[in-house]
Amino acid sequence: MTTRPQFRVPTVDISPYVGDGSPGDRARVAREIDAACSAVGFIQIVGHGVSTTAIDGLTSAIDDFFALPADTKTAYRVSGANRGYSPPKSESLSLSLGVESADRMNDFFEAYNVGVEARSFSGLDLSEADYGINVWPQLAGFRERIDTYFAEASRVARTLTRIFADALGQPAEFFEALTDHSIDVLRMVNYALDEGPVTLDGDLKGMGEHTDFGLVTVLWADRVAGLQVLGADGSWHDVQPVEGGLLVNLGDLTARLTGDRWMSTLHRVAPPIVDGTIVRRRSAAFFHDGNVDSIVATLPEFVSAEGAAYEPISVRDHIAAKLAGSRHGKANTAAVREAARVLAALTP
Repeated sequence: MTTRPQFRVPTVDISPYVGDGSPGDRARVAREIDAACSAVGFIQIVGHGVSTTAIDGLTSAIDDFFALPADTKTAYRVSGANRGYSPPKSESLSLSLGVESADRMNDFFEAYNVGVEARSFSGLDLSEADYGINVWPQLAGFRERIDTYFAEASRVARTLTRIFADALGQPAEFFEALTDHSIDVLRMVNYALDEGPVTLDGDLKGMGEHTDFGLVTVLWADRVAGLQVLGADGSWHDVQPVEGGLLVNLGDLTARLTGDRWMSTLHRVAPPIVDGTIVRRRSAAFFHDGNVDSIVATLPEFVSAEGAAYEPISVRDHIAAKLAGSRHGKANTAAVREAARVLAALTP
């Protein structure tokens, strides 16, 4: 009888890259990141340097916004852009992979998005249509708290891509050329379910099966059940952040760069239920997606004799196709490889 290897999300201390680590310590971290990206695509990182003050500010801002009345939150919806408020059951993340769900727009979360704007990059001819314009709720200190955490998450994401360059044997500036005017978005999520006992009807989802769109995601989350990651064994596994840690996962564009040597791992969020009772769950995902006008192609060293697994694609076109699925209900027909993995996992 063959025993399947136990699923585990590796924990990596990235402090040698946050501070002035020795070349040996940095090389060790790069090897650990390479191993985690190759085997799982998810990483628990510690030693990231994000202060508890910044995280406390983030969580209090999340609480303040989602406590607003529904009609007040709805006033912050933004049409056609990856910004502002999304109410419960207005999205279906599985459609970003081209996978139809029984009830289509049935993801039972609410979210609020902010991000960089085109005007942040002086001297570049960039379109607001690619980036979006932020809307800020009229809440005391909300923007300041979010800006503080956003800057920290951005720093962590760029520290990670510096490690990625070392791990992949690329020049230190490799990812800088892909990210010097990156589309970066912070998505704050509240799983909008009434707390207390629950009987599920089998259709309710917290967030549908999906891969992230860009290069790398830095995730803060409550240490509450819900996040599930698809393992190499084809089963879904529960994952919670370690104490003081952040979860990191790769996006589709990094998988494309490495010809799937590094994994853009499928994940989802089940309704947050503990012992038959719904508990509150919050998260904040920082998406570091790359320059809108960059073309992402598989690095030559990761192209097999049969050719590249992916055609080159612009960040703009890739993100647009994914968002058309998740936010507008249009299945992404280009996500053939990802969709096949989802369907295989859903097959009894």
